[in-house]
Amino acid sequence: MEGSSAGPVDRSDPKFYFERAGLPIKSAAAWHRTGFHITGNFKRDAVAGTKYWRIGAELLAKLPNKPKRSTEQRLAAEIILSSCRRAREDFLQRHAETVYRKLTKNLVNFVRVDALVHDAAKLIPGLTPTPKQIGVESSLVQSKKDGVEVDQGIFLSQVLAVPDAGMHLCKSMLLPKPEAAERGAEFVRRGAIDFGPAKIERHGKAAVVTVCNPRFLNAEDDTTLDDTETAADIAILDAMSAICVLRGDVVGHPKYRGRKIFSAGINLTHLYRGKIPYLWYIRRDMGIVNKMMRGLAIKNSNPDEVYGGTREKPWIAGVDGFAIGGGCQYLLAMDYVVAGSDAYMTLPARKEGIIPGAANLRLTRFVGARAARQAIMMGRRFECDSPEGRMICDLIVPPDEMDAAIARVVDDFTGSGVVSAAGNRRAFRVGEEPLDTFRRYMAVYCREQAYCHFSPALIANLEKHWNAAQRKI
Repeated sequence: MEGSSAGPVDRSDPKFYFERAGLPIKSAAAWHRTGFHITGNFKRDAVAGTKYWRIGAELLAKLPNKPKRSTEQRLAAEIILSSCRRAREDFLQRHAETVYRKLTKNLVNFVRVDALVHDAAKLIPGLTPTPKQIGVESSLVQSKKDGVEVDQGIFLSQVLAVPDAGMHLCKSMLLPKPEAAERGAEFVRRGAIDFGPAKIERHGKAAVVTVCNPRFLNAEDDTTLDDTETAADIAILDAMSAICVLRGDVVGHPKYRGRKIFSAGINLTHLYRGKIPYLWYIRRDMGIVNKMMRGLAIKNSNPDEVYGGTREKPWIAGVDGFAIGGGCQYLLAMDYVVAGSDAYMTLPARKEGIIPGAANLRLTRFVGARAARQAIMMGRRFECDSPEGRMICDLIVPPDEMDAAIARVVDDFTGSGVVSAAGNRRAFRVGEEPLDTFRRYMAVYCREQAYCHFSPALIANLEKHWNAAQRKI
């Protein structure tokens, strides 16, 4: 006991919290004291890491579930989790490229991030969580999760930090989804496909992708992402159209019933309830948003702007009502934006507790560094019909003239043919945001977003600013 003849207790010593948490003190203290040390030999380090992470997981499993932990048990869990994560960082800083080359057969196979992290769990047990571990936490609300998915963020961050591996992964996420090839012929025949959460229609020379989540004001979540990306792939691949358009569908909310709304951003209710997996952010920003920005990769070509190995078209966005969060992020990847005079844009990351996709990379190019920081860190709102709003939006029209205005813009773009559209897009990107710059950004984003996604601050922000505890899925 503290103050006994044994001397005062050192509360900075993890042993104190292990003992108070009810863990087997000798084995727990020995595990922590011994730690994990890199030798530089891949096989030896992989075996040692697997053992270290297994013991850490076993110790964590001896504690009650997160909501039932005492203060000492909570601190013991944090020590275990942070120690294991630090060991993963150390291992991957030395061996990320070796791991990635093994998972991709020496950069021959292209594997999307969701399959990649699961394959990594098989190759080196404990490096990333298994699908079973993910499944256990997926049934919990966000505040009750230990955040095993953080380890996916650590892994992806370290892979992207390696130039060759990171560029290869960027290409993997820029390749068309298999579903797009399967449904592309149908779109050629019918000129329209309704996926439910998204639809694609051909209007003259334009392939129009519409996000359809009317109950949630066309917010994005895990039920909308895959179909929207497939629709965008089809739009880019479609040989019968020359330009792509992104819109939001008509919504059913009483305040906006009968109106089109561009996007309410991420579905905050689903986020609070634990229904947005961590990989959702990465699949979105390395997938659909980056495809709109750069086009689709071609399997046997390099997508880096220097080599021009992408298939791409100009994108136009039509902003009805508002573009909140992820909706605003889409605008930063567009070639042209038409907005209603009553529309506005926000990036309420501060009130959500997350990083707003690639907006930190892109927004400064439009409104400058100070205004970008004000928007992202202080919640500044941009009216589309304002000096700052017009730095993002190209054309402002009365709300009831949106459809006609977009049609005119499409005609202007395609009236004489879309001359050198791909070449001009690449020429802009190579000066503003070459693929390697994006890779480096995503290396930071993958790690930081993982910790944000499981931060107590996220829960507190959603309860304070969104009243999330009272909202229903």
